[in-house]
Amino acid sequence: MSGTAGLGTINVLTAASGITIPLTNASFVEFYTFEAAGAVIATMTEVDSTGVESEQALDVDFEPHKAPAVGGTWTAMAEQDDTVDLGDDATNDCMRLIVHASQLSDGYDGVECTVDASSILTAIIQDLAVKRAPANLASNIVA
Repeated sequence: MSGTAGLGTINVLTAASGITIPLTNASFVEFYTFEAAGAVIATMTEVDSTGVESEQALDVDFEPHKAPAVGGTWTAMAEQDDTVDLGDDATNDCMRLIVHASQLSDGYDGVECTVDASSILTAIIQDLAVKRAPANLASNIVA
């Protein structure tokens, strides 16, 4: 799904775990996790255009947030390293993580977020550089 109303040009991937998101034509990507049991663990990895993963940790330092599944308030989490762990939080079931293209190391142009099998991960790719009609927007995803 892609669109242009209100949020700039975006592309949404509803099942994003383990998928490389190239940021060559986007400003940043937002990842949203959900698990009803509340024990979400997300791991972030930099990836180059050939699919090679970085050995360097990709710090999640753009204010990760957590929230309950229904109602409640998004609250800031402490800055994290490449693994963001919601733990056994009894209140919060969701996390929001942001990776900006400018965060990536030289030679790396994509990011991959992986969550444990029982979690849901959605990616919203923001501020796509190539402005086209949503129906003509090429996939920004490498499977």
